[in-house]
Amino acid sequence: MVAVGAALADEVGFANLTMGLLAERVGVRTPSLYKHVGGQEDLNRRIAALALSEAADTVGGAVQGYAGRDALAAAARAFRAFVLEHPGRYAATIGVEPSGPDDPLATEGQRLLGAFMAVLRGYEIAESDVDHALRMLRSLCHGFATLQADNAFQWSVDIDESFEWLIAFADRGLRAMQECCGRRRSPPF
Repeated sequence: MVAVGAALADEVGFANLTMGLLAERVGVRTPSLYKHVGGQEDLNRRIAALALSEAADTVGGAVQGYAGRDALAAAARAFRAFVLEHPGRYAATIGVEPSGPDDPLATEGQRLLGAFMAVLRGYEIAESDVDHALRMLRSLCHGFATLQADNAFQWSVDIDESFEWLIAFADRGLRAMQECCGRRRSPPF
């Protein structure tokens, strides 16, 4: 049921996903869905956990065997492709809070973060800067991918070229942090 709901969210948009629409899709009456999910909130949380799991598999698989800029590029491209292919289920992950450390949202979210942490290991970022670097990478990748998924890049410059520019920009920034700060606790700005 969750996989069908996730596919439907990709099709109609996460904000438009309802239990009624899902029931219609699977050919049952809405009350029959409650045998499988506890309601709209439960469905949304399960879709978010599924999306985080899939994104973690996608990004984690993409970075295997790479380091530095190559790992960064592989992770960024895989994340972008995931969001573009699954915009509805990815939207389910935004703003949802895990209920505790054993919540699938927490465990799958940690797996996705782990894939991006693997990228950062190639840059030898100081431990005190890892959270900042992760937020920077997430902001860049999330921002670009969600803007593209929403068709927000409507001018004539090639989108793929812009994305490669973003990867090069992030790589230069991470290398600059490594070179100038080494293991220092604060950034040079």
